[in-house]
Amino acid sequence: MSLPSLEDIKEAHDRIKSFIHHTPVLSSEAINKIAGTEIYFKCENFQKVGAFKARGAANAVSKLGQEAMRNGVATHSSGNHAAALARAAKVGGIPAYIVMPSNAPEIKKKAVKGYGGEIIECEPTLEARERTLDEVVAKTGATFIHPYDNIHVVEGQATCALEMWQEKIDFDTIMAPVGGGGLLGGTALTTHYISPKTKIIAAEPEGANDAYRSFQAKELIPMKNPKTIADGLLTSLGKINFEIILQHVDDILTVNDDEIILAMRLIYERMKIVIEPSCAVPLAALLKNKERFQNQKIGIILSGGNVDLAKLPFK
Repeated sequence: MSLPSLEDIKEAHDRIKSFIHHTPVLSSEAINKIAGTEIYFKCENFQKVGAFKARGAANAVSKLGQEAMRNGVATHSSGNHAAALARAAKVGGIPAYIVMPSNAPEIKKKAVKGYGGEIIECEPTLEARERTLDEVVAKTGATFIHPYDNIHVVEGQATCALEMWQEKIDFDTIMAPVGGGGLLGGTALTTHYISPKTKIIAAEPEGANDAYRSFQAKELIPMKNPKTIADGLLTSLGKINFEIILQHVDDILTVNDDEIILAMRLIYERMKIVIEPSCAVPLAALLKNKERFQNQKIGIILSGGNVDLAKLPFK
């Protein structure tokens, strides 16, 4: 497997830039004072479909050949990738078949349907998802676009960090949440090429800490029965991204749900923007380890803003 080069990532950005938002980088004097450092938030909560996933899906669809385009795309997802792939397919004028567990949130199903995706429901187990997806692919000839363990998806996610470096900020550290690892892997690649001295720190919930355990053991350890408020990080780390992480990520920090909620609330109160719990994990990790980051310039990727406002974890 050949990893994307910096030129590949730049070409991906040119390929998808008309289909995505160039999201802003914001800061908060109040949060900087609390943290004792300068933080620059890359606001992917303002991205198309409300999350960074729009980047990878757009890139993967854009790189399909003509025959594959005719047959459409398929995936299994109950989260942001489902909507991102449905939207990318709609933009490309091709079908999208989305396998979703029967207990997926209605707000996620509505998003997929709104972008023209065809939902095929299955039992809420990984085995059922994969079996149903295989059936869909066999029936339709659609191309499976994995949510994160796909090199074209990783290449697309890498464009987020590329935009951060275009801000001409000399980051000491860049932080990103880690679930399947597509965002982290892409961020690590871009940063390694542009500024090898900059540290890459991942953040992960304690209740879904397979990336942390895999990083420590230097072998991929799948997550079993994850439990965390950060629902976007419940998935196990992908093989492609694990290899990138071993090469280019400096550390993975973990936080509990109470710490995640505290960081989430801080962003709502001080920055007046909507983020989902997964998005708050890096700030939670920074606040938990403040002494480690004192007087640095820190880039934090706010990964998405798709949260059910009726179920906010604070009042």
